[in-house]
Amino acid sequence: MSAPSPSTVVVTIEVGVDPATAFAIFTEEIGRWWRAGPINWNHNRVAVGVRIEPWVGGRWIEIEDTQTGEGYEAGRITVWEPGVRFAFNYRDVGHEIDGTEVEVRFEPVEGGARVTLEHRGWEQLSADLASRARQAKRYGWANILLWYSEWAFWGSPRRRTAAQSVAGVD
Repeated sequence: MSAPSPSTVVVTIEVGVDPATAFAIFTEEIGRWWRAGPINWNHNRVAVGVRIEPWVGGRWIEIEDTQTGEGYEAGRITVWEPGVRFAFNYRDVGHEIDGTEVEVRFEPVEGGARVTLEHRGWEQLSADLASRARQAKRYGWANILLWYSEWAFWGSPRRRTAAQSVAGVD
């Protein structure tokens, strides 16, 4: 893989579960580890959760209706390789950065998985907007991966089984 462009936002974290489990925790349990807050939502007055539809063409949805699970489409899945990576076209209300792309990769490392989030496509924006948005997203994505890491370590029901598997314990 080639090195990311200097204008690309790249955030990496390691978790103590294998890549397949890390992928499942990220995508299937996102509604449990994503933290609510006015800057974490596109429609903060009505958002109640997040979910990802697990297929190419699926949606990253900011849930606004708990009955239907529907809401704001914050992304459209463009790559879906369970246990390896997924990517989506990004949408962000009011920030004019629609059409940028986010890819999340899961790679094996000793004792678990490295999770790398890469947000790219800034060259399509004006230089000033791209610079401001990259800075905000760099901190935003870093915080989001910390929430995920905490959930993978403390909260996810998958963590114990996965940790035993990585350690070779039955």
